[in-house]
Amino acid sequence: MLRFAHINILWGLLAIPVLLLLFLVVSRWKRKAVASLGEKAVVKLMMPQVSFSRPWLKFIFFLVAYASLIVGMADPQLGSKTEEVKRKGADLMILLDVSNSMLAQDLVPSRLESAKRAIAQLIDKLHDDRLGIIVFAGEAYVQLPVTTDYSAAKLFLNTINTNMVPTQGTAIGAAIDLGMKSFDFKNGTGKAMIIITDGENHEDDAVKAAAAAKSRDVSVNVIGVGSAEGAPIPTDPDNKGAGYRNDNDGKQVISKLNEDMGKEIAAAGNGVYVRANNTNSGLDIVMNQITKVQRKLVDSKSFKDYEDRFQFFLAITLVLLVIEFFISNRKNMRLSGLKLFEVKKS
Repeated sequence: MLRFAHINILWGLLAIPVLLLLFLVVSRWKRKAVASLGEKAVVKLMMPQVSFSRPWLKFIFFLVAYASLIVGMADPQLGSKTEEVKRKGADLMILLDVSNSMLAQDLVPSRLESAKRAIAQLIDKLHDDRLGIIVFAGEAYVQLPVTTDYSAAKLFLNTINTNMVPTQGTAIGAAIDLGMKSFDFKNGTGKAMIIITDGENHEDDAVKAAAAAKSRDVSVNVIGVGSAEGAPIPTDPDNKGAGYRNDNDGKQVISKLNEDMGKEIAAAGNGVYVRANNTNSGLDIVMNQITKVQRKLVDSKSFKDYEDRFQFFLAITLVLLVIEFFISNRKNMRLSGLKLFEVKKS
């Protein structure tokens, strides 16, 4: 099978008839100029070294060289073999807490930004697993459906912030339920969830939701972000002088990591709990646990391995240009005086 890597360059072949037309116009003008000098036989005697056929030969070599150059620049490729690509992987769903408490800066630069960086590093390490992202605060939303498009995953990840969920809170149970609805249980692949949160769950029964996920062979793993001592929540993380959030009594709100909640959810969901810090996101430990889940064929593609053939056309171009360069517009008087087939009269 033949294809061109840069097929748009082939539009350059349209210049060939234009060049041919220009050459014909110039040649006609030259013939008229020579004819104006006198009889054709007399003119030949006046200009014995001028060749009227060699310019045509040089132009033909140039034109073919130009066509070969255009084809070479378009990079013709030939399909040499067909391969079957089989991919085995699991379905992973990341549940990311985007409540205001994730703006606390006991992790640098903040809990949320630290989690996003860790997820980005995780995406770089994935190969065949499918990935989805759910964001949650007081409600849960699917930010990215389960996919193998890791570029799209990074693109969606960069847009995540605490303003994308209008209702504040930490509804971990709702996020788990939404994750279960987002999975395709018909494909038979292993499935796992990774919850990244500070654990301040006040909305629903997250432990019950994790147990329900376990009953369908979905492991629920938790990464706790934050510290036991806690940290205040900036009103504007980009402006250090903006101050911190206060409660209804005017006291500064201190957000603390609820490790007990994270451990309970992980235990109910047959997963692991890991506490993240500034040097270790905990995702490596969780992924080592997730590698134990069942992986099945998730995609199969047939493709042709193409090989470049532009070098042959560029070589032809070079050879033709060299030949054209050495073809003179003048006759070789020594060769023209050599008449091998002339019969001398006695």
